Amino acid sequence: MEGDGGTAAAWMATHRGMYERATRHPFTVSIRDGSVDLAAFKRWLGQDYMFVREFVAFLASVLLKCCKESDSSDMETILGGLASLSDELSWFKKEAAKWSVDLAGISPLSSNMEYCRFLQSLDDPEISYTVAITTFWIIETVYQDSFAFCIEEGNKTPAELLGTCQRWGSPEFKQYCQSLQRIADRCLANAPPDVVKSAEEAFLRVLKLEIGFWDMSSSLS
Repeated sequence: MEGDGGTAAAWMATHRGMYERATRHPFTVSIRDGSVDLAAFKRWLGQDYMFVREFVAFLASVLLKCCKESDSSDMETILGGLASLSDELSWFKKEAAKWSVDLAGISPLSSNMEYCRFLQSLDDPEISYTVAITTFWIIETVYQDSFAFCIEEGNKTPAELLGTCQRWGSPEFKQYCQSLQRIADRCLANAPPDVVKSAEEAFLRVLKLEIGFWDMSSSLS
């Protein structure tokens, strides 16, 4: 994703290798080149539905930190993301029905549980808004970049998966991610060094967890 020279863009450049492992993972690349195992896609669908349910609580905690530490413009941006999750959960349910995925019968796999535990840890009042909003930004950005790649020119993405890719790969979602990046950059520019360090650690942890989530979707690891 294009940066504006802020801290977020600098981290993406510094950690380019890990960022590309998260956004050009063999699982999403297989969607783009049309070789995706549909069993893997269905596994991702069920696991990501469970993740999004936990993500709601995480984003609510980000909003609470925002109310205590930031301004109203940030609140509106975060509320927009929170409101969209209701539609997202409905979308997962419809897709699950289409693909005959029994959401009620799914248990979270280990990589999913690890990711959810990380999100839960950020609810701690000692975790700053800067760390939380940076985490929110990179989670959304990895999905946007990953799925945008699947609909770029030259793709062979199966027609039945285009809707999924367009959901997160759209220009509108990219704009939303860029708005989150601007908030994160502003917060990081005003944060003390120890908070910036914690935010970078969270950034790297998300990349590692996203890679693990894609790995999990590709196999039962």
